[in-house]
Amino acid sequence: MSEPVRRIKAPVRLAFEINAGHALTGFLRAIAEGRFLGQRCVSCHKVYVPPRGVCPTCGLLLGEEVPVADTGTLTTFCTVNVPYEGQTMKLPYVYGSILLDGADIPFPHLVQGLPVPEVRMGLRLKAVWAPPAERKPTMESILWFSPTGEPDAPFASYQEHL
Repeated sequence: MSEPVRRIKAPVRLAFEINAGHALTGFLRAIAEGRFLGQRCVSCHKVYVPPRGVCPTCGLLLGEEVPVADTGTLTTFCTVNVPYEGQTMKLPYVYGSILLDGADIPFPHLVQGLPVPEVRMGLRLKAVWAPPAERKPTMESILWFSPTGEPDAPFASYQEHL
């Protein structure tokens, strides 16, 4: 009897280019400066981070640019335990949705700075930025989010953002 096939190597290459557009360009420039920038919908007044140019709820162009804090509340998260080819993160690690203070849509990013079993919904977090000289207009300028030490946010403050 032969052994079952457990793994195959199938190299795939997808070449693509992304153009940021006006709204995302402003956001990425702010990231390079160590700050978050959103845009507010002129109708429903939700603040989107990163800005999308158009409100997905109202279908209207987003209006004013709005500075958003680099602190927020962890609304949901997953613990990654499955290894994958080319992985650089040590397992397990946490990837979560952070509702930044001043935004209305959670922002996805890494959560570090505490043992994985202690990560929980409602945890107050702060962005950990790359040193200013190393920042570029990319998401890699935000290294991860770590606990602020503040008390957990009450569930009612983020339940609408799950």
